[in-house]
Amino acid sequence: MNDRQLIEFFGTLDVPEGIRAELLRGDVVMTRSPDVVHNCTVADVQDGVPRSRWRRLQRQYVEMHRETSEPVPDIVVLERGAGLDSGRLVPVEAVTMLVEVVSRASAHRDYVTKRSIYAGAGVPVYLIVDPAATACRVLTEPYGSGERADYRCQRDWRYGETLHLPVLDTGIDTREFRTVQEP
Repeated sequence: MNDRQLIEFFGTLDVPEGIRAELLRGDVVMTRSPDVVHNCTVADVQDGVPRSRWRRLQRQYVEMHRETSEPVPDIVVLERGAGLDSGRLVPVEAVTMLVEVVSRASAHRDYVTKRSIYAGAGVPVYLIVDPAATACRVLTEPYGSGERADYRCQRDWRYGETLHLPVLDTGIDTREFRTVQEP
């Protein structure tokens, strides 16, 4: 099966309720529904992004043109009026920021795999929020392609600090972000 056929097949995949399926570099990755801390963190980040200027979509498929990937970030941020008004896929060119909230099962995908996928697609800002590490990482200035793609700038914040997102012209207060204790 070639890349185009795989992407077409993935688009018709019938996934059971409560399961998230993503296509990441040709692999179909399925994960179960997230826990309360994850969902509260997603809501807190979304609430920190001004709705008046930005569309904040949860668990929306993003179309990556240079990869055999269709990730489903926890939050997709795009300017109002950018992207499509309907459909399954948001074109990556319309995206300003992607957000992933880390779980024990997703840590490698969020910190490594998706980092290079998002950088290679030219996503301007990639925010990683980690409730176990009680930290946030903002990645900007994407460069490169494929597995070698990365971000030139990385800035980390601890929970309790205001997370500054100049591209969005906003700061997000992290004092009330929930934490998890990993075993």
